[in-house]
Amino acid sequence: MKKIIFRTIAFFLLAIIIIIGYVSLIGIETSRFNNQISEQLKSVDKDLDLELKKVKILLNPIKLIINIKTVGAKVSYKKKKIDLESIKTNLSIKSVINNNFALNNLNISTKSIEINNFLSFIKSFKNNPQIYVLDKIVNKGFIIADIDLDFDENGEIKNNYNIRGFIKDTNLSFLKNYQVKDLNFVFDITSNLYLIENINLKLNQIPISSNKISFENKGNNFLVEGELNNQETNLNKKVINLIQNLYFKHFEIKKIKLESKNNFFFILDHKFNVKKFKLESKMELKNLTLMNNLNLQKFLPDINEEIEITDHLLDINLVDENLSIKGKGNLLLQKNKDEVDYLIKSKNGKIEFNSTLSVLDNPFKIDILNYEKNEEKKLEIKVSGLNYKGKNTFNIIEFKQNKNYFSLINLILTNDFKIEKFDKIKLDYLDKENTKNNLTIINKKNNYHISGKIFNSNSLIDKFINDSENRSSIFDKNTKFIINIDNVSLDQNNSIKNLKGQLSLKKNEIVDADLNAFFSDKEKFSFSIRSGADGKVTTFFIDRAEPIVKRYKFIKGYEKGKLDFYSVKKADTSISTLKIYDFNLKELPALTKLLTLASLQGIADILSGEGIGFDEFEMNFTNKGKLMTINEIYAIGPAISIMMEGYVEKSKIISLRGTLVPATTINKAIGSIPMLGKILVGTKTGEGVFGVSFKIKGPPKKLETTVNPIKTLTPRFITRTLEKIKKTN
Repeated sequence: MKKIIFRTIAFFLLAIIIIIGYVSLIGIETSRFNNQISEQLKSVDKDLDLELKKVKILLNPIKLIINIKTVGAKVSYKKKKIDLESIKTNLSIKSVINNNFALNNLNISTKSIEINNFLSFIKSFKNNPQIYVLDKIVNKGFIIADIDLDFDENGEIKNNYNIRGFIKDTNLSFLKNYQVKDLNFVFDITSNLYLIENINLKLNQIPISSNKISFENKGNNFLVEGELNNQETNLNKKVINLIQNLYFKHFEIKKIKLESKNNFFFILDHKFNVKKFKLESKMELKNLTLMNNLNLQKFLPDINEEIEITDHLLDINLVDENLSIKGKGNLLLQKNKDEVDYLIKSKNGKIEFNSTLSVLDNPFKIDILNYEKNEEKKLEIKVSGLNYKGKNTFNIIEFKQNKNYFSLINLILTNDFKIEKFDKIKLDYLDKENTKNNLTIINKKNNYHISGKIFNSNSLIDKFINDSENRSSIFDKNTKFIINIDNVSLDQNNSIKNLKGQLSLKKNEIVDADLNAFFSDKEKFSFSIRSGADGKVTTFFIDRAEPIVKRYKFIKGYEKGKLDFYSVKKADTSISTLKIYDFNLKELPALTKLLTLASLQGIADILSGEGIGFDEFEMNFTNKGKLMTINEIYAIGPAISIMMEGYVEKSKIISLRGTLVPATTINKAIGSIPMLGKILVGTKTGEGVFGVSFKIKGPPKKLETTVNPIKTLTPRFITRTLEKIKKTN
């Protein structure tokens, strides 16, 4: 009997062990819990419906719980179905025995499903702002996720949910100009932390990767922190156009190639406003190619049609609206590469800048100062200052090349780039003519004091004479210059000493001036302007006219002479008189041609060879706009005298007519000159002529000349000749 009882008990124990082992290891399938699980989910949301197949049960005898798992289920929310891989939950054995079904937890594993459907499903459990935003910006994509949910005693989902998985082939559109494509990442989401890892995407076709981005819930705010990196990339035209419109509106960008590593942090509030934004970026700008629309030919004679910025290392820091950019690299403006480094800071509307350009094996020049860099020697240009409320303030602009030095201190430019003021300019350099220049300009109570030992004005005079139409308005305010320079070179052979005086500018026009200097004790230089109710009166006298007159292209071989100029300007009209005394001309192309056409070859030969002397040249003319009306030009000399009148319209047409007489006396006197008398008068009485009348007319480069011999001089010509002869006597 005992054996039977023992065997029976052993059999039951073995059976129980086998059953427990089978249920624990293999499990059983049943549909008993289907309705309970579905009803539990419906208690969360009545629109949430779960289609379950048979449920597989596994026993955990150690923890006294039952593991329930179903495969191939479908969940629907408002008629949107999602295919699930599996659903798992745990029930305590006690609750099953007591027939008290209640879910403590739920684990849902999805198949690869469309992400928009998944977000709709998530919203049924936790419709928070983050899910709402994601639902709005996601266009397409797929997700595989594991969702862990815990339930409280009332069947409500606890706040300790966890969602893990990965997203692939997703597209986002969150701003008009930005598109995210081919987004792939792994995510881990809890109630207080969204963690995204192993991120790869294309932002406007730019490949970008990131190890981690986190969204941490802090009350009503989210703390967003992470990194974004991109490998070496050639940006496409669409992205280039976007960057151009944002940052380079005045340049056409041809190419951008870069690589970057970026760390960022910001706070996103419940209204999706960004606060406390921080960005730290390290960028390698391999190439930035721009079309050149900078008018820098005057300084960089070999400037290219395209500007290339290459191999730049950039450190970019952005805190809210405060930006700092530090960079260094190569700059291809001309044939060879130069180097540049810079620091730009933007804070509270102020932009501070500090940069150094090293011009290496390239030319550089400043025409107005007659300076030209030796191509083989390095030139450093340093610029620092700030931009604020439309004004550019340059604390210093400095040029250094060996012993050549230029500096400009505290220059303030208006928003239309006119000079408002500056404190000091210092020039100490050797120019193209190997002439030493030493000059200082100091602002004292808004009067600019110009002083120095020596200054070569040769190039400055050329620019003043030959580029009069393009003189720019560079000063924003009325300006006065007080001048005291020991020595001023007019050209390589002529200098004036002790140049002293003052110049006053009003609306960038000289309205008052008084300058005096001397070549020697007996040779003077003076220039004055007086402005009043009767107009502006300009006078200029120089005992050595050669340094000024010889610069005019239509006069060649000018020597000696004194110049006396007087002009009165009212409104836009000026009436002027120019006189030149005691000078020689070795070559004057227009006059030589005129003499040749008039068959006065002897005088023409003299003019193009030894030269012809003149006692006096006088020109009376009126200027209004681009039209010069020549009332009279009269020149008298031992060989010939000329009188003419007409007009010149700048760069359009020249029209002159006049009379040329071979001598200032009668033809008989001419006849006494050996050889020349035969040419002009002839061997027979009556063969000679008093001179010729002529006309010159046409565009400046296509002048046509006509000549007619005359035997009778006009009374006006005779009167003017007698006046001159009388003065000389």
